[in-house]
Amino acid sequence: MVTLGDTSFAKISLKDLLGRPLNDIEQKNAPEALYIKGKIALPLPGPRVSIVGSRKASPNGLADSRMIASKLVSNNVLIVSGLAEGIDTSAHIAAIRKGGQTVAVLGTPLDKSFPAKNFELQQKMMREYMAISQFEVGEAVKPKNFVMRNRTMALISDATIIVEASDRSGSLHQGWEAIRLGRPLFIWNSILKHNVKWYKDMIEHGALVLEDPTDVLEVLPTSSPIEPVQLLS
Repeated sequence: MVTLGDTSFAKISLKDLLGRPLNDIEQKNAPEALYIKGKIALPLPGPRVSIVGSRKASPNGLADSRMIASKLVSNNVLIVSGLAEGIDTSAHIAAIRKGGQTVAVLGTPLDKSFPAKNFELQQKMMREYMAISQFEVGEAVKPKNFVMRNRTMALISDATIIVEASDRSGSLHQGWEAIRLGRPLFIWNSILKHNVKWYKDMIEHGALVLEDPTDVLEVLPTSSPIEPVQLLS
């Protein structure tokens, strides 16, 4: 883990981030405050889709993540992910290279970077896009932070796509939270060929198998324009 030198940030509420009040179901696992750094104007433009999955992803999983992010960005979708190694990183980078917008939701405070290899990417996100944390600068980093982060990602996203994940993946916390919130949850079709059990339960609870990334567009809310970025003080 790397500690960053610049600790300036803005403290906001989820209402500020989303541009609307939360309902009772959303409030259950919602953080009291968020700390953000970046240039995307608030409230966050939509639609917003989380692309998440394994940190130790296969080459095919990484390629699929890049392809999915690229296709969604081409349709004016903002990509949300957790800046973790693997699927998350590939989704963020693909969105950037495609000229789209992307938001990182961190499991650490804004003054720390994890994994350390994503230090430069996090710096870029905070300069040109946006990084969000529910953990105050200086707060200790605990394993439960990443579970809480995944629930927050589900909350701020209009839909979630799990690209690749083991039966113990932290991405499953986000999947179940999306189901609890009544948000669309998609399971990338290649997962059905993997030796994992988790997807069967999620499908029984309403998750959909995704064959074509553009199918996600059918369940997303009407797009709100992505405004030119502006510096948050």
